[in-house]
Amino acid sequence: MRRREFTQLFGAAAAWPLSARAQQPALPVIGYLYAGAPEPTAHLMAAFRRGLGEIGYVEGQNARIEYRFAYNEFDRLPELAAEMVRRRVAVVITPGSTPAALAAKAATTTIPIVFTLGGDPVSAGLVTSLNRPGGNATGISLFSASLLKKRLEVARDLIPGLTLVGVLMNPTSPEYDSDLKELQEAADAIGQQILILKVSTANEFATAFETLVQQQAKALLVMTDVLFNSRRDDLVALAARHAIPTVYFLREAVHAGGLMSYGASIPDLYRHIGVYAGRILKGDKPTDLPVMQPTKIELVINLKTAKTLGITVPLALLSRADEVIE
Repeated sequence: MRRREFTQLFGAAAAWPLSARAQQPALPVIGYLYAGAPEPTAHLMAAFRRGLGEIGYVEGQNARIEYRFAYNEFDRLPELAAEMVRRRVAVVITPGSTPAALAAKAATTTIPIVFTLGGDPVSAGLVTSLNRPGGNATGISLFSASLLKKRLEVARDLIPGLTLVGVLMNPTSPEYDSDLKELQEAADAIGQQILILKVSTANEFATAFETLVQQQAKALLVMTDVLFNSRRDDLVALAARHAIPTVYFLREAVHAGGLMSYGASIPDLYRHIGVYAGRILKGDKPTDLPVMQPTKIELVINLKTAKTLGITVPLALLSRADEVIE
């Protein structure tokens, strides 16, 4: 082979990867829209990426994720959602927040949306039915209000003779009215008196706990809400300071020092929405993916916190626990 022919052949071979890379399609972009802050949910984002990985998508390799956080300023959500539409993402993920899901739904009728939320997505207007969502949205609903009676019952099992239970609720939540109605029905069903504590910002936490003490409520229930999730460490610290036995909806709060939680595994839900996002990237339509509901509800108890509060956890309750922290 002549030197010139060799040089031309080598040059063509060396140039081939560059031209091939130039012809490769751009990576699909996933929009991740969260109403809270990133720091308390880093493990949940990791669970979401695990779900994506189960379908074959790895961030930075064959998919990109663009994260947007509203830091509990819900009025920022519409613009963040509109930004994702302008970015032409392939799918929008709105974990743990009905306001984020509604903002995405208002911003686009074509880009698929995968949500997780505590309430009913049908009454919220996100889907037409659970089995056949219709439109461009699907995801997971906790239907957390349906667990309220059980959470009140475990509080009573923990504290015999419990008279008044405080309930921390966010009045700005789209589910507030329906949750309040179902909460009152659950309380009436077992004859439990409740005290509603309305909190819409973290600055109101301290006042809520002062009211709880003044009204002599002997336990507190924390409702499902992105604000309470994002600021769970603050709630755990206030519950400890005021010696209030508190039942959370997240096991993560119990791992942070809270007394007890009763609810679904949130990391598992995030993994599932990662799977749904991956399936949509592969061509599935949201209307063909039914809205899922958690099948396993976990009871988690922190015995160290119980001891600090001077509470002896009944053996019957311990035997039902999925996890006991000692």
